[in-house]
Amino acid sequence: MNPAIPDRALRELGRTEGGTDSLGLLVRDQDTRRLVLLRAVLDAAAAAPTTVCPPPVLDRLYADWSLLEAAERADRAAVRTVLFHPMAGPWVQSLLGGLTSVTAAGPGLPADLTHLTALAAAAAIRAGVRCTARLAPRGGFVSLPTLGAVRVDSGPVELVHIAGEMAIRPAGGPSLVARTQPDGTVTSADPRWLPVLPLPALLPGTGPVPLDDLDPYRTGGGGLPRHGLSMAVRMDDHERKAWAACWSQMEPLLRAGGEHRLIEAAVLLRCVVPLGHPPGSGADAGGAAHCSGTRREAFGAVLSSRPATPVYFASTLVHELQHTKLAALGELVTLHHEDPVPRHFAPWRSDPRPFDGLLQGAYSHLALADYWQRYALGAQRVTPRDMAWAEHARCREQVGAVLPVLAGSAGLTREGRLLVNEMITLYHRMDDCPPPPGHLARAQAYVSTVKVIWQQRNGSRRQ
Repeated sequence: MNPAIPDRALRELGRTEGGTDSLGLLVRDQDTRRLVLLRAVLDAAAAAPTTVCPPPVLDRLYADWSLLEAAERADRAAVRTVLFHPMAGPWVQSLLGGLTSVTAAGPGLPADLTHLTALAAAAAIRAGVRCTARLAPRGGFVSLPTLGAVRVDSGPVELVHIAGEMAIRPAGGPSLVARTQPDGTVTSADPRWLPVLPLPALLPGTGPVPLDDLDPYRTGGGGLPRHGLSMAVRMDDHERKAWAACWSQMEPLLRAGGEHRLIEAAVLLRCVVPLGHPPGSGADAGGAAHCSGTRREAFGAVLSSRPATPVYFASTLVHELQHTKLAALGELVTLHHEDPVPRHFAPWRSDPRPFDGLLQGAYSHLALADYWQRYALGAQRVTPRDMAWAEHARCREQVGAVLPVLAGSAGLTREGRLLVNEMITLYHRMDDCPPPPGHLARAQAYVSTVKVIWQQRNGSRRQ
């Protein structure tokens, strides 16, 4: 048995489930990795040439680190809320890459270096620690991660935080005053202050989920279109209310897919990043009108356009959190030794997939098939029940088309074999409650048609 992950947890995760103990293993490992990366920033900065990290910049990094330490002594949980925010992951990886690059530092390094000041200030504000900071704007906004942003016209701003009151003095403009509330949010009557919207906690004892449309690292440098995703957006008041209304139904809708769906969302989901709808689609359309994704370096974040209905948002969370789980598990234990060549047929993609992508897709679609089956069995009205059966049948047939490839791989490790065997167990367990024959026939025809098209497009690649 691998000491990093017990077989019991592997079996739970293989069934796309996982209680608080199993999921906690993944969370603690990811959090530890984040702390190690953060500490590596100081070492990398100290070792970097002065042309990359000049002495004044290094001094400021040390001052920011000292402020983080003071804030952690005052309120460890508050500081961890900031440091474990998903968007701190892309930032720290970008910063480390710039500091350790064997070639010239990239143009984003100065902004990456100054972002630690914003993180430290946000941590101090959450912890109730007095601080002063000089913050540089990016794209017309000064960001305080997890809290919000200030709209500025130009230049850096001076921030002073004392006893729950925050004063921000933009260059050449009037000061802005904001106050920290008991729930950790920061509010201000000044329209220049844009708060992060906290979506209510899904379960007692867990924290709210930020709907973060403000963090400068939420989109990964504009590469989302390559993955079929639209760009991140900043929301107006109407859009925030629409998201909040959708979120208000998440607890019962996730629970409709089993208590484990609610638990995994409560444990793993740390922020939602709103995306725009794909080009040519309407806000209330279906199908291609929606897009969503995750980022391996941003553990706990789900990027999503607003789905047409709350139940589709619930299914989006189910789908994307499986990617979160499996990516975290893959960093904790090796699941396979297959090569990264994209050559496999996947019914949910038009292009060939590498083995790891095939495993990721099958895992997330298996969870969707399970979710929609449970939802259909509990639905009282005909229309949502019929919709759920159709979704279940399609997802299950898609998984069935690729499970033989996964099961037949000689590159699976012992842990990977255990995971895939449990996926197969869940797949066959769903036979106990089959969908209506019409839905099954349509799903089978759909997958067969997709496979023929894939073969015509990709020739003799492996299927």
